Amino acid sequence: MRPVIILFAKAPVAGQVKTRLAERLGAGEAALLHKAFVADMLEGMAILSRVADIELHTNINTDAWPGTKVARRLQEEGDLGIRMLHALNGALSEHRPQAVIVGTDAPTLPASHLQTVLSSPADVTLIPTDDGGYCVIACRRTRSDMFRGVRWSGPFTLEDTLRASWKCGLTTAVGPAWFDVDTPADLARLATGPAVPRHTAAWIAKNRPLVAGLE
Repeated sequence: MRPVIILFAKAPVAGQVKTRLAERLGAGEAALLHKAFVADMLEGMAILSRVADIELHTNINTDAWPGTKVARRLQEEGDLGIRMLHALNGALSEHRPQAVIVGTDAPTLPASHLQTVLSSPADVTLIPTDDGGYCVIACRRTRSDMFRGVRWSGPFTLEDTLRASWKCGLTTAVGPAWFDVDTPADLARLATGPAVPRHTAAWIAKNRPLVAGLE
């Protein structure tokens, strides 16, 4: 069996995704931006299909991203730790050497960063983000308590996950950092940076006045 890279995505339902951005963009445009992020991340990960299987795990059934030719599964109900642990254990129970979960808030994440975690020998490898969290977790082994006490969506998420994993006896590693897009300042940074992928670039071009107001 090969490793699997799982993109964890919410369905693009207005009012339920990119809520911090929705305050400035409107719920509808925020949902369309999220939809663009997911499409771009799936396209960006396709280059790794030669070494790993790619899956899309959504929180509910959705007909979004209809042209995507990857396996789809539903996430388990519960908080993020429960959902991730279920997906990781499910993949590893299929005798895969490694399971990698990628969040959808980093549309410019380089494929080389994912290649780095795929080559990591650690039980748990994380790609940190600037806000104290992480956008990728790769596991060769798991433990039921590896997310115990993790404060999600805050400045201590990475630190808590490393500590909880270590307490469970898992080896850990941290890969090269990247940035995700959660706030208006993050979106402004993305829009003015290099190599914006095509679906996100099209959304930015369509909403240039909105984006300009964030800078």
